[in-house]
Amino acid sequence: MPPGKLVSLLLGLAFGGLLLVLPSMKVFLGVAGLAVALTLVRKPLWGLLIFAVLATSIPYTTLQLGVRTTISEAVLGLTWVGVFWQSFIGKTRGLVLWRPTERALMWLMLFSTIPFIWGMMIIHAEGSGPVNWVRWLMNLSLLFIVPLLLRTDADRDKVVIALLLGNLAMLLLSILMFLKTRNAMSMIQVLTDLKYAHPEAVKDIFSANYQRMASPWVHPNLTGGVLVLFIPLALFYGWTRAGWRRALGLSVAVLGCAGLLLSISRGAIVALALILIWLTYKRVPNSGKIIGIGAALAVALVMFYPPLQDRLMTMFSTNNASTEIRFDEYARFPEAMARYPLGIGFKIDPPVPGSGLLGISNLWLNFIYKIGIPGMLLFITVTVLWWREVRPLGPVRKITADNALWLGCVCGVLAALLTGIFDHYFSFTFVLIALFWLLMGMSLQQVRLRPTVTASAPEENPR
Repeated sequence: MPPGKLVSLLLGLAFGGLLLVLPSMKVFLGVAGLAVALTLVRKPLWGLLIFAVLATSIPYTTLQLGVRTTISEAVLGLTWVGVFWQSFIGKTRGLVLWRPTERALMWLMLFSTIPFIWGMMIIHAEGSGPVNWVRWLMNLSLLFIVPLLLRTDADRDKVVIALLLGNLAMLLLSILMFLKTRNAMSMIQVLTDLKYAHPEAVKDIFSANYQRMASPWVHPNLTGGVLVLFIPLALFYGWTRAGWRRALGLSVAVLGCAGLLLSISRGAIVALALILIWLTYKRVPNSGKIIGIGAALAVALVMFYPPLQDRLMTMFSTNNASTEIRFDEYARFPEAMARYPLGIGFKIDPPVPGSGLLGISNLWLNFIYKIGIPGMLLFITVTVLWWREVRPLGPVRKITADNALWLGCVCGVLAALLTGIFDHYFSFTFVLIALFWLLMGMSLQQVRLRPTVTASAPEENPR
């Protein structure tokens, strides 16, 4: 009997047996899930596209696979299985080039083994260290998956569209619900239906300040972080495309700015403003007009939304409760470093229960808190090497379809790093950091495929 018929016969017998002992709906869902899994293993690019949509629209929808995980990370895991299969049959040979940035990231991943083991020994609290460690490594691995799967301009375009579609869905849901109710608590039922974990924590976050826009990213500062990551990409993509692609990109950029103000994430707002100033310094066409239009829209929104007025009035005041907490975190951080010189590992997030310490709202210091000073230095090494390779070497006087993806990804990653001054989310927050490393990988790929994009463009009218 041919192997194909034998496999079909065995699968038929297996599912027939399952129908005898399980409800038909569960068997149907199992068959459908297996079919999807096999398809993603055969076509891992599809897995990356599905991940891009899910991770940007419903990032923390969960399912139970022995351990509880997000659907987006489960899809990413299947995508890697497909990549390994393609590698086994010889289709990925020579696609990954171990340049300084990739080698530095691999050293960071290898070094994390030490604080992982250390944390498992010294932290006595509930938590799954091995699962969290593997999830963190898989989130970082997006940097490596880019050259393996995005082999053509069409592939890269599909991923950008998937990322923007996911963001558009998230923004439409969040903004429309918030405009309808003006209460973040209205999002709780939606997230419950989406199988979000820890409903008590979700309720606590939304009730803390119900006048800040809620979203599937749950925390308003997390929403701000993901928006500044993608607003530049959406803007430059829409700027250089035509038709529905142009509409998609510009819609995400405009709605993203509105969502950023409604979420009232001060770190993200400042980061985006600094990026716009940097673009003006780099002579990017119309960047000054963008700043003017953005400022006008912001003023209009502030005038008609009193909660935003109140938030902005106290944003940088030392009497602001959030600011006071941050000062306390910095004041007590040396004590945390002394108590955990190798970090606390991956079993839990800071602070350690019962320690009397606080967490830390800073990207780089959170690396120290989790994996020690060497871990922070390795992360800094990765970002410095990335910047040396992708930075513009002079003024960017023209935006084209060739350099739009490069500049959008670079600005998004820079904005994410700038938010790290105020928040820690781009260090160890699952799903969000996967998107961060995906954009970093795409910016590196663009420079390597088109080395001239970083060069100073000549004046259009030299006279």
